[in-house]
Amino acid sequence: MGGVRSGKSRYAERLAAIEDGPVSVIVTASAGDEEMAARIAAHRARRPSHWCVREEPIALGQALLEVSRSGEAVIVDCLTLWLTNLMMQPDARLLERESGALLAALRAAPGRVILVSNEVGSGIVPVNELARRFADATGSLHQRLAEVCERVVWMMAGLPLTVKPQSGASHA
Repeated sequence: MGGVRSGKSRYAERLAAIEDGPVSVIVTASAGDEEMAARIAAHRARRPSHWCVREEPIALGQALLEVSRSGEAVIVDCLTLWLTNLMMQPDARLLERESGALLAALRAAPGRVILVSNEVGSGIVPVNELARRFADATGSLHQRLAEVCERVVWMMAGLPLTVKPQSGASHA
């Protein structure tokens, strides 16, 4: 977790590569414009070619259950883009259903899971209603995930700051 351009994805990639086992990446972004397409391309170019990459903008919990294996690492990049995708869907209950599915999948995933997410609640209160709902939903999701995850790291200026130390389990 951290701000934009804080080094979250690179840190997640380094964590996943520490062990010699297979790595899967579940990406939630879609290229809606040229700038986002360039960001996605930069991420693709940086990842080792032997890593398995799956695109999943909505059903993240299901995707996690399908790719997670014992002895393997899974990077989910990024939860705030996933949350945006859910909030843009016409079904207002989809966010709660998919968030619950993600939490259940994290509890059941046999491998190491590394979640990447933007911290958006450290700034001023946004002026528009959708931005406030997004900040609230992100903060609530982070709290629920922090309860389930064994370790929580906040990235600032490329530096990992441990918020919740690891207690010997498989989710980061």
